[in-house]
Amino acid sequence: MIPISLDRLLSQRRTLLLQGPMGRFFATLAKTLRDHGQTVWKVNFNAGDEFYFPEQDGAWAFNQPPAEWPAWLRERLVSHQIDALVLFGQTRAMHDTALAEARALGITVYVFEEGYLRPDYVTLEIGGVNAESSIPRDAAFYRRLNIEPQPAPQPTHQQFGEVADIAMTYATELWKGRARYPHYEHHRCLHPVREGLRWVRGGMRKWKNRWLESDMLGFLSHPAQHKRYMLVPLQVHNDSQIIHHSRFGTVPNFIEEVMASFAVHAPADQLLVFKHHPLDRPYNDYRRLIARRATALGVAHRVHYIHDQHLPTLLMHAAGVVTVNSTTGLQSMYHSTPVITLGECFYAVPGMVHAGPLSEFWRHPGTVDKRLFARFRAHLLRETQLNASFYAETPGLPSSTETNRRRALSSSMPNASAQAASWSSPTVPTLK
Repeated sequence: MIPISLDRLLSQRRTLLLQGPMGRFFATLAKTLRDHGQTVWKVNFNAGDEFYFPEQDGAWAFNQPPAEWPAWLRERLVSHQIDALVLFGQTRAMHDTALAEARALGITVYVFEEGYLRPDYVTLEIGGVNAESSIPRDAAFYRRLNIEPQPAPQPTHQQFGEVADIAMTYATELWKGRARYPHYEHHRCLHPVREGLRWVRGGMRKWKNRWLESDMLGFLSHPAQHKRYMLVPLQVHNDSQIIHHSRFGTVPNFIEEVMASFAVHAPADQLLVFKHHPLDRPYNDYRRLIARRATALGVAHRVHYIHDQHLPTLLMHAAGVVTVNSTTGLQSMYHSTPVITLGECFYAVPGMVHAGPLSEFWRHPGTVDKRLFARFRAHLLRETQLNASFYAETPGLPSSTETNRRRALSSSMPNASAQAASWSSPTVPTLK
């Protein structure tokens, strides 16, 4: 099964790829699109992009001052009759400009993002992702859907070491070729030595915390702690959803507000558990911040900070999950654990997540409407989730033979016209 968003992309004819995730994913995607008869180009903005998608594979280098980017892009969109623009990271400066240019010209935009459902999925949406998603936030929409079981994704075999190797290679190539792209500024520091040392530090922290926290999973999953603690999954420090789609701006600001509310409003016997994001391990450690604030607030004995514990087990035993807009909230509801979102969030459907203030959530988190969530999840899977990894295997990218067979089968079905109509809009009920 492929998402409707990818089916739409496979039907385009002339596609331009902008910046993708580090690694070869966009090169693999380009091959898939070409196998389906498309003409595909890509824009490289630095030598790291170039290393994974060289010029001979159909790439253009944009190495001019940023002020020239809108006109440069517009000329190519028009002269090459582009009908699809594909990118990863919609809030990056060059992508924000590109979105405006494409929309002005009536070009369909496809945006990749990390998987809403994890592991083994990445997200592909038409028009925008996360807070800019077109996924409906109306509970009545989902209550009308009939759902059927969906096949489990094939494993993508993503490993921490492989992600680290890709990150360090990208940083090294970007730095080596910076003279060819003199005006490029990355959205975060990628100096190869500093980046390499960060990932080495991340590996050391992984093993250190595994030792420090060796008894934490047993403690948190013990019957005595069942539904006694609130879990707070932290997001990466440069997550655009924290920076652009929340009032916090930074992860430390979020931590401090949550702890202050907990100290005043939570039951005296309740625990608070912060879980670090695994991909932020090379860059940040909030242990001292959390310990200092917990002591100042008089709740040091009730606050814990963990790293690599088994998330599904934590979610099953937690009384609730507090997040800005992390996709861990979806995993939480899958395990019937209530969620409150404190930022702009695409899954903040009334009746599915807690609608009251955080001060109320500590004592009265409510329950998960499992029937509503099942329909929301099925719709999300069908519309936007591709079985793939940006940094490992991509089992969900189909060959042209597979696509033709699937479309032939669909066209022979009695409800083929209704199915075809469902592909024309990413927000129409599509599950029969």
